[in-house]
Amino acid sequence: MELVAGVDEAGRGPLAGPVVAAAVILPGKHTIEGLKDSKKLSKKKREILFKIIHDQAISIGSGISEVKTIDKINIREATFIAMQMALGRLYPKPDRALIDGHPLNNQIIPNEGIIGGDNIVDSIKAASIIAKVTRDKIMKEYSVIFPEYGFEKHSGYGTKIHLEALDVFKATPIHRSTFRPVKERMPTLTWLINNNRVGWMGDKLAALFIKNRGLEIVEIKKDCLPHEQINIIAMENNQKVLIKVLTVIENKKPIILNDISKEKTKELNRSLKTLSNNFIYNDNCRFDFILIVLQKNNQPNIQYLKDIKSE
Repeated sequence: MELVAGVDEAGRGPLAGPVVAAAVILPGKHTIEGLKDSKKLSKKKREILFKIIHDQAISIGSGISEVKTIDKINIREATFIAMQMALGRLYPKPDRALIDGHPLNNQIIPNEGIIGGDNIVDSIKAASIIAKVTRDKIMKEYSVIFPEYGFEKHSGYGTKIHLEALDVFKATPIHRSTFRPVKERMPTLTWLINNNRVGWMGDKLAALFIKNRGLEIVEIKKDCLPHEQINIIAMENNQKVLIKVLTVIENKKPIILNDISKEKTKELNRSLKTLSNNFIYNDNCRFDFILIVLQKNNQPNIQYLKDIKSE
């Protein structure tokens, strides 16, 4: 039997977050009912079909192009890269592929583009659903770090509520800085200082940093957190991780973690002793420290101290 993969993407239009592609090989005589372009399905129906497709598909592959890639090479090329990754992760490999839209160049698997393929070809419809549900899950995870923007509701698209949040809070590191509505709302160091958002931004940068290291963000600083010294609660391999974040602005002299560690260690150890008697602490719990150094016209310098021990 000839194996034919359908390929589609989700997330070309949003102002924030990655573009996600999926490739799906369906059996020749599948029994999946209700396949449609993901945009024509309700959220509940997409999630139901997502599970059914995973149960029945011969193979599923996915690919993600992050915001940095989108800003560097443009959304069109970033989408093609995500599609190529998705195809490359299929096993068994398909004999050919049908791409929603335009064909992929520099792809060893023979492929052809089908305009409106997500309305015509079942495997492309299935890929559309897999890509959409996968991306929505990613954006929901980001909403824990950036609750001000409502990503769990609009997945980063330029809705009224999203644009209003950009007006108030400016863009985040997961916004696409080359997209005009974002480019016009980029935060500057001066803006962060004048609006008392230096620590606020540092907490979010720290949360992104550890998320990219594989930790699950449970909560970012709120009034309900049990102690003022803890900015982020995360999980790693079923271990609770309590994280203190310090955000500073670099002037002329570079700031190194060791330069402030003696002073901060005393402060943190006082916190650890308090927290050791707190209901959130148990034997399967560790404390980390992250230093965020904001620099004018440069990327933030992030330094990470893992598993601080109480003295």
